Amino acid sequence: MSTENEGNAVPPAPSAPPVPVASPAPPQGDAGATAQLPPVPPGPPEQHPYGPGPTQSYGAPEGSWPPPPPPGTPGYGEAGAGGAGGGWGASYQQPAPKPAGGGRGGLIAAVLVAALVAGGLGGGLGYTLAKDNDGQGSTTVSAADNGASQVKRAPGTIAGVASKALPSTVTIEAESNSGEGGTGTGFVFDTQGHIVTNNHVVAEAVDGGKLSATFPDGRKYAAEVVGHAQGYDVAVIKLKNAPSDLKPLSLGNSDQVAVGDETIAIGAPFGLSNTVTTGIISAKNRPVASSDGSSSSKASYMSALQTDASINPGNSGGPLLNASGAVIGINSAIQSTSGGSFGSGQSGSIGLGFAIPINQAKYVAQQLIKSGKPVYAKIGASVSLEESTDGAKITDQGAGGADAVESGGPAAKAGLKPGDVITKLDDSVIDSGPTLIGEIWTHKPGDKVKVTYTRGGDQHTVDLTLGSRVGDS
Repeated sequence: MSTENEGNAVPPAPSAPPVPVASPAPPQGDAGATAQLPPVPPGPPEQHPYGPGPTQSYGAPEGSWPPPPPPGTPGYGEAGAGGAGGGWGASYQQPAPKPAGGGRGGLIAAVLVAALVAGGLGGGLGYTLAKDNDGQGSTTVSAADNGASQVKRAPGTIAGVASKALPSTVTIEAESNSGEGGTGTGFVFDTQGHIVTNNHVVAEAVDGGKLSATFPDGRKYAAEVVGHAQGYDVAVIKLKNAPSDLKPLSLGNSDQVAVGDETIAIGAPFGLSNTVTTGIISAKNRPVASSDGSSSSKASYMSALQTDASINPGNSGGPLLNASGAVIGINSAIQSTSGGSFGSGQSGSIGLGFAIPINQAKYVAQQLIKSGKPVYAKIGASVSLEESTDGAKITDQGAGGADAVESGGPAAKAGLKPGDVITKLDDSVIDSGPTLIGEIWTHKPGDKVKVTYTRGGDQHTVDLTLGSRVGDS
């Protein structure tokens, strides 16, 4: 199904609420907000490379990796036109230029002032009426405070989980050399100052741009990209002059998540930093492919956790927590109706959010910290990216005339040939090429998997040991 990632540049978003004194307000826009996938333009034959060498992909030059998204793939973080009717996942949009003064910031300011004026007027009228009615026999009853004003809640409550997790989340501001950028979210991964987020959140700052992370208490730090993985849509940044009191969020086990489990999402939807929303896990292993929808776009793939917790542009890269406060996923994309309803052409949450399972994200983050480059599992064959319900078909030829099945690769050793249609990977049903890619990338190189495929109407099953590929290209 197509969805939109929420972490790439998205149309300008409303200004964030005031932050503590002496703390700059987050920029408008959303470099890391949940974004919707815009429609993907038609491209050359759809194939997904799994072996080394040139491979073919939608609208991208030969040899590019990952390939552009399959037809109908939605964008990152904000549902786009391509997301209507359901699709693969969510594509992401590059951060939109920051408005030059006035603009939405002015509108929000006006709204806030109006609200304050109305509040003052209401307060004045309330006081006058109360004064006039004093001694008329009307009485009110106030509930006992019982310490509630201290805002302390039991550890097992949503408020308790949020109060513990918020200090370890950050609002990320990414800006390119040309001044384009937006806002996303990330969370503390270790005490050395590493922050995990989405690739599309920091994409604008990769090549010499500016990057910063702001904590809920207003502390702001410059940061740098340690490594990023386009295919996984995961990135790691590191704070410069990181403080010594960092508290990494505890990581859960996404393999043990069950449909119906409670979820808590933290992020900066539409620039509103430190926002907490709740929901449940509404589905598991949801195939999601995302990109910005451009002709040169490279896709990201995931076998996602689906949640109905409200996720919007700006939530991208933020943690999805379980009821005990452990991270089970990274919020990355949303499915949404086309057309915006927030005054900027953006669409918001309709209860279909998607997160990268933390077990996969943890592995990717560790690889990025170690070498700065992602490592992908592969089968060594090119498959069609056309949406289908029959399976993932190995193409007759790879990109640029290369073999569709890599000589000596995992698929070749397992006896797979062009034209074979893969229908299952272990116990997971494969209905298309993107689904196969997402499932393969939940594994590590060297893992042994069972592949079920059809050839000439007959079904076969073989064991296959996954190979590896380093880097996005």
